[in-house]
Amino acid sequence: MSTPLSTPRLPGQSPRSPRLPRFPFLPRLSNTMPGQLGRATALLAAIVLFLAALPILTMITMSFSAADTLEFPPHAYSLHWYRAAWHSFVSPDASDSLSMGAALTTSLIVALSTMLIATLVSVPAAYALSRYRFRGKPAVEQLVALPLVYPLVMLGLSLLLVFNVLPVELGVFRLIIAHVILALPFTVKNCAASVASIGPEFEEAACVMGASPGRALVDVILPLMRPGILAGMLFAFIVSFNEFTVTFFLYGIDTMTLPVWLYSRTVSSLDPTVFCFAVVIVVIDFALIWLLEKLIGDEGVAL
Repeated sequence: MSTPLSTPRLPGQSPRSPRLPRFPFLPRLSNTMPGQLGRATALLAAIVLFLAALPILTMITMSFSAADTLEFPPHAYSLHWYRAAWHSFVSPDASDSLSMGAALTTSLIVALSTMLIATLVSVPAAYALSRYRFRGKPAVEQLVALPLVYPLVMLGLSLLLVFNVLPVELGVFRLIIAHVILALPFTVKNCAASVASIGPEFEEAACVMGASPGRALVDVILPLMRPGILAGMLFAFIVSFNEFTVTFFLYGIDTMTLPVWLYSRTVSSLDPTVFCFAVVIVVIDFALIWLLEKLIGDEGVAL
């Protein structure tokens, strides 16, 4: 059997790889390896991140302004408005209808109550939606997610009409009920994501070992749901603590939350100390998100 003749090579000459045919009508492939960003993609990502961070950067910059009027960019920087904000916090003006400390206390009470109630409702709801099949299950799942797409202005107005019809004055519970409705999609989704990752064989194994179904749920399933429960709790707190639109329809003079109080400082004339308070709120939100990442990473986060 004959073999094809090879082209003779000179001493020290490396063998040539076979030349592949060229097709000029095909698009040229990028040299970027998978997992690496090309220059255009990296530039686009940087622009998007900059636009997302621009309001926060503007707010931080204005909070360090040394001017008595709002001018951007500031010509000088100082801690003048931070000292004024601290003085407003520790020694509120007698002309103010509500102090910043009282508004912060109301926000914390509402946010903590919302976090606890939403979690207590979401854990059994997420377990039932993940484990059982029943008539109307898709409709229930859509109703749970409805606050994510429902216009907040209409939601606040609807709740205001409902609460005004009731024969009792709910006070701060008006805000708690509204905030629980807004936080339920986040808590249910995160708890459901944890339940979905836990196979039924865990409960079956516990029952085989002699545990009752309730005992298997408490001792086996709930500890494994911990990432989703913690993620839902922190999301519920953040949503409630920063909520403004629905709260604006439902608050009273004694139940004013911190976002509404900040808005009241900008109605007649914009108080520059608002930027300082807003920076503190952003720092708290970032600290909560960092805590969420450190506690559970991406195990239980579902949006």
